[in-house]
Amino acid sequence: MIAALAAVALGAGLGVAGMSVAVAPAASAATVTGQITGYQGLCLDDRSASTANLNPIQVYTCNGTNAQQWTVDTTGNTLQVLGKCLDVNAAGTANGTKVDLYDCNGTGAQTWMPQSNGELVNPNSGKCLDDTGWGGSGTQVQIWSCTDGANQQWTLPSSSGGGGGGGGGGGGLNPSVAPGGNFDLSLWELQLPVGSPGSPTTILPSQLEGPNGFQDSYFYTASSDGAMTFWDPENGVTTPNSSFARSELREMDSSGSPANWFAPGTHTLSATLKVTRVPDHVCVGQIHLGSGGSTKPLLELFYYANGDIKMGIEQTPAGGNEVLYNVGNVPLGTTWSYVIGLSGSTISLVLNGGSRQTWTASSTFNGYGMYFKAGDYDQTSGSDSSVGAQVAFYALSIHHSS
Repeated sequence: MIAALAAVALGAGLGVAGMSVAVAPAASAATVTGQITGYQGLCLDDRSASTANLNPIQVYTCNGTNAQQWTVDTTGNTLQVLGKCLDVNAAGTANGTKVDLYDCNGTGAQTWMPQSNGELVNPNSGKCLDDTGWGGSGTQVQIWSCTDGANQQWTLPSSSGGGGGGGGGGGGLNPSVAPGGNFDLSLWELQLPVGSPGSPTTILPSQLEGPNGFQDSYFYTASSDGAMTFWDPENGVTTPNSSFARSELREMDSSGSPANWFAPGTHTLSATLKVTRVPDHVCVGQIHLGSGGSTKPLLELFYYANGDIKMGIEQTPAGGNEVLYNVGNVPLGTTWSYVIGLSGSTISLVLNGGSRQTWTASSTFNGYGMYFKAGDYDQTSGSDSSVGAQVAFYALSIHHSS
């Protein structure tokens, strides 16, 4: 059922496992096709566009491919992609049962009932389609007891062929709440371009979290599409080790301390964004050095006013020897995505779901702690408060694995 109609429930409910599931009326058309967006603006995705039975269904950065074009069948209450159905593995009913792709067979394992709050209930189990909420892009979805949580709320396509792309990319974000109402900011600290010289104002994760969390003129929810928006004038306050101001998120750990992870394992930062203003170029993602005695980043992802995207990689922790690599081009104001990764000594980048580009980090970085940064770090300075960079994020997630 399409999202616009899911909010209108019949007076009678369908009893499922001790809960009342409201059944929405049938749409005027039997099917509607497009992207299904969920937590942090990620899209429901058939991994690798495979049509094999039991292929994992995941959340992934929205990219407009056929693997994300879901047909919502309002007659049988099924969700189909590439000719197959969204299926609860082995018709399981336990929390954590994985959801995958399977031949459409009309069983209860493939029935999904949209609710007025955005949940998709599988009546056979009485559970909701659930994104674990911490794994980010590439996480397989599951079923879980319905909680009315943001990681169980989905936006279905509202018209035939709707698929995103271009200059948009709202991804079901709520324009009426602070950024913390759309994004999990529990592991981020915000650095602002205001405060005392050499000592910018910082906002703690606890202040950022939730729909009523912190926002101001430098960090706010866009009223047009719900994007988490960063504004950074080039005359803003800077940190002691930079000439450039920033409105930028800095990774923290679950205890509230600054994150400081190490290269063994795999670490990724995924984002969907668009740059709407930039004087020359702006850094939109970083792996910065933590413990070890350096104040430099290992890498910075830059977006330029002409649309060029460049990866800057430092050659030593001392800094001052950054090498720039041309990695892509996206017109100003156009939505795009990146996944920055570090696995051992291998630096990787994926743009717009394309091929993986890799580089080898110098062994001089061995033993340094690291952390992610994302947002709007303008690379120009001046005295004009009306000149600066503006960046809008539609999805942002971090993943660490050993």
